[in-house]
Amino acid sequence: MHVFKTRAFARWADGDGLADEALAFAVVEMEQGLIDAHLGGQVVKKRVALPGHGKRGGARTLVAFRQGEKAFFVYGFAKNERANISDKELKALKLLANELLNYPEASLTKAIKAGELIEIEVNENGN
Repeated sequence: MHVFKTRAFARWADGDGLADEALAFAVVEMEQGLIDAHLGGQVVKKRVALPGHGKRGGARTLVAFRQGEKAFFVYGFAKNERANISDKELKALKLLANELLNYPEASLTKAIKAGELIEIEVNENGN
C-alpha cells in the first residue's frame, strides 16, 4: 500500500499537530474496512485522532483511496472548524481523486521530487 499526503494537506496537518503515524494508523484501519463515510468517486472520510483530543474531538480527513493500492490524504479539517464540505468541493475532490489514483509511477516520482506529494511509510501495524 502506497500512502501519500499532498503538500497542502501536509501544511494543514503540521499546523494541527497531526503526525504521519496517526495517518498511517488510519490507513491500516481503512484497509480493514473501518471507513467513516464513502463519499463516492473513491473519496472517503476518515476520522483521525489529534494529539490530546482522540477521534471524537479530532480531525476529519478526506482521502482518495483505492483498497490495497494507494491512498492520498487530500483535505482535512478539525471537527470544530466545520461540519462538512460543500457539494462543489466534493465534486472537485472526486476529480482530484481520479487523477491521483491513476497517476503512472513516473508521475508519482516526479510529484514527490517536486514536493507536491509526500510519501508516508506504513506497515501493517500502522507505524
